[in-house]
Amino acid sequence: MRSAFVLLGWLIAGFAWAQQPPLPAVDLTVGMYRIHAEVANDMGSRMQGLMFRKSMPQSAGMLFVFEDSAAQCMWMKNTLIPLSVAFVDAMGAIVNIADMQPQTEDSHCAERPVRYALEMNKGWFAQRGIRPGTKLGGLEAFAPR
Repeated sequence: MRSAFVLLGWLIAGFAWAQQPPLPAVDLTVGMYRIHAEVANDMGSRMQGLMFRKSMPQSAGMLFVFEDSAAQCMWMKNTLIPLSVAFVDAMGAIVNIADMQPQTEDSHCAERPVRYALEMNKGWFAQRGIRPGTKLGGLEAFAPR
């Protein structure tokens, strides 16, 4: 009987995650492009990320904000859409970009310490010629004080 309640709890949690409401958002710029990014800036929202979502608008993304600059890695467990992630340093410069396949547990890591990670639909950065060294605008609200 107890296992049935545990299973029911996991099913309800999975349904709730599948229906997760959008997080608070910020408008960012990269080159001449605008991005409307949901902000994952605490452990819970960073762990959840874009899990269980079936789609994301083309100019939308998710900005992961970390407390400190450090070596950060991302994975795609329970993430249904293919994504590209740009790892961004504390000054707003893209360090490296990685393409990620849905529903995998492969680690995709920053090449040096970063404070942010920006996930977009797979290929978004490449299609716009955005490369490492490009600056991200709109991060001022998240700068350490």
